[in-house]
Amino acid sequence: MRIYMIGIGGIGMSALAQLYVSEGHSVSGSDREVSPTTGLLKKKDVRVFIGQRAENVPADAELVVYSDAVWEDNVERMRVKGLGMREISYFEALGEVTRGRFTIAITGTHGKTTTTALVAKILKDAGKNPTAIVGSIVPEFGSNFLQGSRDLFVVEACEYKDHVLKLSPNVLVLTNAEWDHTDWFPSLAAEQEMFGKAAAALPKDGAFVTNPDDPNVAPIVEKAKCKVVDYTKEEVPELQLVGEFNKMNARAAVAAARAAFPDISDAMMHHSVADFKGTWRRFEMKGKTKEGAIVIDDYAHHPTAIRETLKATREKFPDKTLVVAFHPHLYSRTRDLMEEFAHAFSGADEVIIAPIYAAREEPIEGITARVLAEKITAAGVPARGADSLPEVESFLRSSLLAHPSSLVILTMGAGDIYKIANTLVGA
Repeated sequence: MRIYMIGIGGIGMSALAQLYVSEGHSVSGSDREVSPTTGLLKKKDVRVFIGQRAENVPADAELVVYSDAVWEDNVERMRVKGLGMREISYFEALGEVTRGRFTIAITGTHGKTTTTALVAKILKDAGKNPTAIVGSIVPEFGSNFLQGSRDLFVVEACEYKDHVLKLSPNVLVLTNAEWDHTDWFPSLAAEQEMFGKAAAALPKDGAFVTNPDDPNVAPIVEKAKCKVVDYTKEEVPELQLVGEFNKMNARAAVAAARAAFPDISDAMMHHSVADFKGTWRRFEMKGKTKEGAIVIDDYAHHPTAIRETLKATREKFPDKTLVVAFHPHLYSRTRDLMEEFAHAFSGADEVIIAPIYAAREEPIEGITARVLAEKITAAGVPARGADSLPEVESFLRSSLLAHPSSLVILTMGAGDIYKIANTLVGA
């Protein structure tokens, strides 16, 4: 089949593209800019157009898959509609390729990517030969895609726009539940209702892996008609990953692997988990600047994830000065969680706020990097807003002059802030 993918550089889209290639399909696509994932696709002989133009879409495409970041008025989507081509979203496509196959899906507000990667690694190490789609590049897989059996899938399932409901998993992992994606869910209750539908849809011989004692999860558990597995009861070994939150991710991964394959020994699972080195942009140690400062990059973009990541950083580097460069993701999230963001940086010594990464949104009046910086400063941590990513880098270099070797720089967020981390260490 000839498949064209609009937004092919997206972390899920690029993994799906590799799955299609592994199944023998002809795949091409476009994205707005070069990224690590577009580079990865080119190495696998996937044709990637940088810049989106109507003429990129092959006239003989039999299926077009689009990312949620690509709006209906996109020139390529308009051409697709004009030609009457079959067009589906990323999660609709993922639902199609996994339908009828044993699937372990991992969802939740935090920890999806690490947990997905861990489940895939455990099953791979145990000889179960999973196919996995992960929301980050896993160094030991060399990709965000792990090619394996077509009868066993491990996939990351986002809650945005009820995407998890497009899947039909046998085992569903819900890491946790907090209000997020505020442009889609008007409240935590709405998000819980969606997760409840996902739990209720599980087969009776399936498994719902979660923390049933979490007050935000308890009403969701009530909807499940299958076995509920409490992942907090699992023991895990010493990890290479930092923070209590990663121990919880590891517990969830072990519980999911055990629910799917009770024959895997504890020793095998613990060895696999202890050996895991992490993924791209999840507390990723980038190296040191020429001045000797440590640079770490992390994807955290929700107040809870920020707070827990800063706590883990403080525990690892108790005597260092911690400067955070944060790239807010979405105007709506920044607006709706403004107070939570304001207090999430209490573990930092200084905070620099990059211009809000709009992604799929238009700007919201009065919601800016400077407004968020003022809120953080009022909460007790010195913060300043920047007008551009180059200005963020300039501020960080000023901090380097003040604290050359006693500094930890933590770049955070779901946008392009990781590029500054790369620049600082000369990558």
